[in-house]
Amino acid sequence: MVVCGDDGLAHRLAAELRGVYGEQVTLVVPPNVRIARPPVVGRARAASAALLDRVVSAAVGRANGSGANGGAAVAGEGPRGERVLEAEEATEAVLADAGVERAAALALVYDDDETNIRAALTARRLNPRLRLVLRLYNRRLGQHIEELLDQAAALAVGDADGAASDASTIVLSDADTAAPALAATALAGTGKVIQSDGLVLRAVERPPGAVPRQDAGQGLCTLALLSPSTGGPDLVEGGGEQGPRLLPDDAEVRAAGERGVLVLEQVSSSAGADSPAGLAVGVGGGVVSALASLFSRRLRWSLAGVVGCVIALAVALSVVTGIHPVRAFYYTLLDLFAIDNPATGASLGRQILQLLSALMGLLLLPVLLAAVLEALGTFRTGSALRKPPRGLSGHVVLLGLGKIGTRVLTRLRELNVPVVCVESDPEARGLAVARRLRVPVVLGDVTQEGVLEAAKIHRAQALLAVTSGDTTNLEAVLYARSVRPDLKAVLRLYDDDFATAVYRTLRAAHPRAITRSRSVSYLAAPSFAGAMLGRQILGAIPVERKVLLVAVVEVGGHPQLEGRSVEGAFRAGAWRVLALEGRAGVAGDYVLGSGDRVVVAATRWGLAELSGRRVPPTHPPDSLS
Repeated sequence: MVVCGDDGLAHRLAAELRGVYGEQVTLVVPPNVRIARPPVVGRARAASAALLDRVVSAAVGRANGSGANGGAAVAGEGPRGERVLEAEEATEAVLADAGVERAAALALVYDDDETNIRAALTARRLNPRLRLVLRLYNRRLGQHIEELLDQAAALAVGDADGAASDASTIVLSDADTAAPALAATALAGTGKVIQSDGLVLRAVERPPGAVPRQDAGQGLCTLALLSPSTGGPDLVEGGGEQGPRLLPDDAEVRAAGERGVLVLEQVSSSAGADSPAGLAVGVGGGVVSALASLFSRRLRWSLAGVVGCVIALAVALSVVTGIHPVRAFYYTLLDLFAIDNPATGASLGRQILQLLSALMGLLLLPVLLAAVLEALGTFRTGSALRKPPRGLSGHVVLLGLGKIGTRVLTRLRELNVPVVCVESDPEARGLAVARRLRVPVVLGDVTQEGVLEAAKIHRAQALLAVTSGDTTNLEAVLYARSVRPDLKAVLRLYDDDFATAVYRTLRAAHPRAITRSRSVSYLAAPSFAGAMLGRQILGAIPVERKVLLVAVVEVGGHPQLEGRSVEGAFRAGAWRVLALEGRAGVAGDYVLGSGDRVVVAATRWGLAELSGRRVPPTHPPDSLS
């Protein structure tokens, strides 16, 4: 396996392939590793520091000869045994030096789309049978690149011998992979939704005491037991922290006590699964939403009050004079606009109602003028950023509108969740999306006083900090917790050790508040690794500081699955069969055959073992570390 990249995803992916699946990995990184390489994944920091010194020394010693191979220099082995090359970019000489001609798969995970496309075209020419995995932010362009590279492979290899069947091209986006998990984590009661060929799976957290029955017929099962949330970190025998338990068996679920659970809420056909339940918006909702975007809430209430008064006056006129209600409504409108003649010869009740109608007409004039001015102002500022409304509450404050923040914002708006964004860069790519979605934006540095207050943090339901700076996210969460100690906070933190320390400390300091720390590279790496191994990873479900993978597995060739029932194929702490692909309502005693394809939830180590990969006898916990 060859991995080329310039940020944390490349290092995480190499660690995933080498440490979990036991693959031989060649990692291509920029030469100035002290600057370009982010913090090391895992716990091998001392060994990595020594490696960096050797890499820099070797690079200086080979400076005169590095141009012959396109700027690449062999840097020895990484902390997990991978081969490391130095190169500014993945040129033809660098790819040849990395052994692309003999490799089974190549992952191009540079942060720049153009760099990945250029390297992919070169690699496809060097090895038409190579499985390519590309990281592209532009999804539409990614679809065209997939078709182009697959067609090039088919023409180069030829369809006669079928050798091109493995030369697939898969385009993934770390932003698209991580955004649903980040959005679901920030919302109470919203689960991670995963779809696959007629199936919809939704995992959602439930509070303590809400443990469901293990009922495969209803599509309910417990995916994880969450950590105890009372009194800070609990300790088990041996002094270790009692963390979440992934894929527990029935005995563990019954003994869960007051621990929260992550459950699979539904397994259903996709007939009504185009959008999550309860989130569909009808025609009436669209009209209300359009009026809400055109007029302010205070003006809408004023107009509604005037209409109510006019109807009341019309009813009163019909009762007093005995005329038809329609005629009474017509006379009321004439009086309202001062068109009708004075009711000098009418009854006292009719005269009083005419005066009241005229008074309502006077009150209506400023309301209509305000509506016209506000509508004109709305159209005039349609291309400008909106400010948070005064009475806004129950919203999500989103910090950062980069690649990840933009995808998270889109996902939140798909769920009809009110959002207020905070961004310091006036040229950020997500501002155009926020403007199009008419989402309020506060421009300013989140570390400055008053910025979070302008985003109405004291009335928000959650804070989602996804800027590129770890310390910025941490500072924002700490300040928000000083304003709202019970605020739900989700942080995007790159460094694993730092994220673990922050998570434990915040949970201990605020036991009643929900705190989650997420690493985009950690959420995305399993999908990229699965694609390199030819597997279909549907998604990653974060469980505190651990992760569950949902994948499609062919039963044939897997002795752990073939010939076993759905219930019998379950292994606690490793994998669980959720459903048969394309079928719903399969009973637990159904025997899996070689032609079946199943959707499984598995830990990273469990999926590696299920796929027949080499797994250490005593592997470490399936966590971020």
